[in-house]
Amino acid sequence: MLHQPSILFLDEPTSGVDPISRRQFWDLIHRMAATGVTVFVSTHYMDEAEYCNRLALIDHGRLVALGTPSELKRTTMTGGLLLVECEPLGEALVALEQAPGVLEAAIFGDAFHVTVLAIEPALRELPRYLGARGLRCGRIMPIPLSLEDVFVQKVGREAAAGATPP
Repeated sequence: MLHQPSILFLDEPTSGVDPISRRQFWDLIHRMAATGVTVFVSTHYMDEAEYCNRLALIDHGRLVALGTPSELKRTTMTGGLLLVECEPLGEALVALEQAPGVLEAAIFGDAFHVTVLAIEPALRELPRYLGARGLRCGRIMPIPLSLEDVFVQKVGREAAAGATPP
């Protein structure tokens, strides 16, 4: 970066970097971009991809989505996304995957991101459905789509359509 390049390629630039240094690094990248430097970043950290102006999501060497983070979130979602807190996690995951109106369920920390056909019916039916299976539920609420959710949906659609990696 000392020679002030007009284009910069960064491969996993913040891997293993502490959170403070990571923020400082992204501040530097944005300052460089503001001066006209084109910066290409490859990362598997979807929260880090949020810092980018335009994204190309690639799976097995194939482009599966292209656009700004906002565009990808706005145009990707089928149905709605819920945060579901339910225990025990293993049993709850199996139950959620089989629940009516659920398209996908994935563990996120100590809760789930659950993609549903429609938000309102799911908010009414999931607590009863899970409770009838002896599962303890906390919050069930709509949440905004993350880039990780976008990637999972895009890659999942490709797999469901029978696309095979090259």
